[in-house]
Amino acid sequence: MSEFFPGVSRIQYEGPDSKNPLAFKHYNADEKVGNKTMRDHLRFAVCYWHTFKGLGSDPFGPGTIIREYNNSSDPMAVAEMTLRAAFEFFSKLGVGFWCFHDRDIAPEADDLATTNERLDKIVGLAKSLQKQTGVKLLWGTANLFSHRRYMAGAATNPSPYVFAHAAAQVKKAMTVTKELGGAGYVFWGGREGYDTLLNTDMKRELDHLGRFLNMAVEYKQKIGFKGQFYIEPKPKEPTKHQYDFDAGACYAFLQKYGLVEHFKMNIEANHATLAGHTFQHELEFAAANGILGSIDANRGDLLLGWDTDQFPTDLYDCTMAMYTVLKSGGFKTGGLNFDAKVRRQSIEPVDLFHAHIGGMDAFARGLKIAQKMVADKTFEKVVKERYQGWDTLFGRKIERGKATFDELEAYTLKNGEPAVQSGRQEMLENILNEYIR
Repeated sequence: MSEFFPGVSRIQYEGPDSKNPLAFKHYNADEKVGNKTMRDHLRFAVCYWHTFKGLGSDPFGPGTIIREYNNSSDPMAVAEMTLRAAFEFFSKLGVGFWCFHDRDIAPEADDLATTNERLDKIVGLAKSLQKQTGVKLLWGTANLFSHRRYMAGAATNPSPYVFAHAAAQVKKAMTVTKELGGAGYVFWGGREGYDTLLNTDMKRELDHLGRFLNMAVEYKQKIGFKGQFYIEPKPKEPTKHQYDFDAGACYAFLQKYGLVEHFKMNIEANHATLAGHTFQHELEFAAANGILGSIDANRGDLLLGWDTDQFPTDLYDCTMAMYTVLKSGGFKTGGLNFDAKVRRQSIEPVDLFHAHIGGMDAFARGLKIAQKMVADKTFEKVVKERYQGWDTLFGRKIERGKATFDELEAYTLKNGEPAVQSGRQEMLENILNEYIR
C-alpha cells in the first residue's frame, strides 16, 4: 500500500543546532529528565479529529485542505484510508498515543445499529494497527454535539429520547474504548448548556447530567473498564453558557452528584482562555484538589473570543504547565494530547508534521526547565517563606480549627497591627526569565 506521507521518514532528534525543520531540536524521547524519560513524562498523543478530519473550515468558509485519504465517495473506504494514514503519521512522528471521538473514526449511518456495525469494523482495524505499530489509545470519547439531534444538548436535552440516544452512544463508545485498551475516557459537554434561560430548566438539566454520569460509572463497573474517567471543562462556544464552565464548576458538580472518586479533569489550554483563566490556573486548581488527570495541549488567541485550537509554542505556558504537572506527581493515566489544528492556509500534509514537532519541542523544553525549577526549589522556598506564619503554633492552631473569633480578637488587641510583607512579584518574574532564557 502506498504511503500517505511520502517523503517523510520517522522524525529523529537532531539537537538544538539542527536546521532540519523535520527533526526534533529538544524532544529526545529516551533522554532522562529527573527519574523518567521524556517519553514517559510527556506521554504525547495525537488527536484524530483536528489532525485527520479537520480540513480548515471556519465560521466564515468551508475547508481549504485536500487530503488523499478523503478521496472516495464511499464513507467506509474514507474511514479505512484515514485510519491507515493516521497510524502512518503516529509512527513517523514517534508518539505513543492517540485519541478519538467515535464519529471521527467511523461515519454515522441512518440508524444506530448500522452505525455500531461500522464502528466495530473500524475498531477491528484500529486494534490491528495498534498491534503493528505499538501506538496505544490514551482515551476515547463520544461526539454528542455534531448531529442535529443534539442541538439542545445530549444528557441535558429537554427530550428523554435524545437522552436515551446519547446514553446508547456513550455505552458503545466506552465499550470500544475498553476493547482498544484505552487508558481513559473523556466526557466533554459540547452542548451541555443553554442559549437562553427563557426556555431552560437549569436544575433539571444539571440533575439529568448528574444521573447520566452516574449511569456511565455503573456501566464502567459492569464491563470491567479500568480506564480513568475525565471531564473536560469548557465555558462557552458553541452555547452561551456550558455547565462544565471551568475546573472549579466541574469540581463542585462532581461533589454534588457523588462523582468525585470516579472522575479527574482533562484540562485544555484554550478552554481556560475562554473561561477568563490562565492555563496554569486551571491546572493548579485541579492539582490542588487531586483531580488533575490529563491535558489537551493547545493555545488560544487572546484577541479572538473563540476556540482557535492553535498548536502550543509558548514556552512560558509550556514551562508553567509542566511545573504544575511535575509538582503534582506527573501523569498517571493521562498525557499531553495535541487538541490542535493547523491553520487554514497550512494545506500540505507535511504541515501536520511541522505543527506537531513544534508543540513537542516546546513541551520538551518546558519539561527540562520545569524540572530544574523543581530541583532548585527556588519558588518553593519563596512560597514557604511567604506562608511561614501558618507554620507557627499560632497559625497551625487556626488551620486545625482550634481557634475561635474571640481568641483571634484577643490576640489582635494584645499584639496590635500585623506586619505586612512584599510579594516580590517583579523579582520572581525576573528569576523565571532566567530559567527560560
